[in-house]
Amino acid sequence: MKIIITGAGGQLGKELVEALITREGKERVFPFTKEQLDITNREQIQRLFAEIEPNVVINCAAFTSVDVCEEEVEKAYVVNGIGPYYLGMEANKYKAKFIHISTDYVFSGDQSLPYKEDDLTNPHTIYGKSKLLGEELLLRNCSDLLIIRTSWLYGHEGKNFVNTMIELSKKMSSLKVVCDQVGSPTYTKDVAIAILSLMSDKTGIYHVTNSGACSWYEFAKEIMKQINSSVEVISIGSEEYVYKTPRPSYSVLSTDRLNQSGINLRNWESALLDYLKKEYDSHHAN
Repeated sequence: MKIIITGAGGQLGKELVEALITREGKERVFPFTKEQLDITNREQIQRLFAEIEPNVVINCAAFTSVDVCEEEVEKAYVVNGIGPYYLGMEANKYKAKFIHISTDYVFSGDQSLPYKEDDLTNPHTIYGKSKLLGEELLLRNCSDLLIIRTSWLYGHEGKNFVNTMIELSKKMSSLKVVCDQVGSPTYTKDVAIAILSLMSDKTGIYHVTNSGACSWYEFAKEIMKQINSSVEVISIGSEEYVYKTPRPSYSVLSTDRLNQSGINLRNWESALLDYLKKEYDSHHAN
């Protein structure tokens, strides 16, 4: 089986590449970073697919900076909407399974119960709207499609909330973190495992996150606890933190459909502990 992974330089892309390469099987992995493959260049995609003739395509490529998307609107729609469409159309030609990574931002964030896959989408940001466009184009046109929505991702070798909190804790005696935005912190390692489990025979939309939910404040508190830091975490409201672009107040995704498929991801606290241990081990090995 030949598997193309786009956005392979990102946190989830790297995790998928590692998981596939270390897995016993007959997969041949073809990872491409954004520098190696421009998913908005249809001719480049066509040449690449003709050369590889993939069986599976996993699209992790995206324009994810929420604030910058508001400033570079056209780029957001082209990268997050048109690019996935080009990939999906080419996957159709080779009868390849197309797996697309999406986000909680396709929802408004205004409700207080976990969002199900078929709940009404109503994004309030350009990032969310552009990601929704990608979903809609693929759902209308892609033959063998699996959409994975996830949220609050963190992984190794990248910029994320966990690493930011750890770096700030080395310089500051206290940290102010918002308490009125709720979601499910999710380790890329667990998302990769779920994707590989769903890959062979599942289609449609699946929500994939670690179980449980918390606020950014509670997440930061747990990070400090697990790294044995004495830094004080101070709870503030969103109105005290100046965002260029408003963030969803509620980003929890229901994983009932995933659980019914026999996949139950561990709670976010356990996943965080595993992540921090691997980070510690890798830093002390170098």
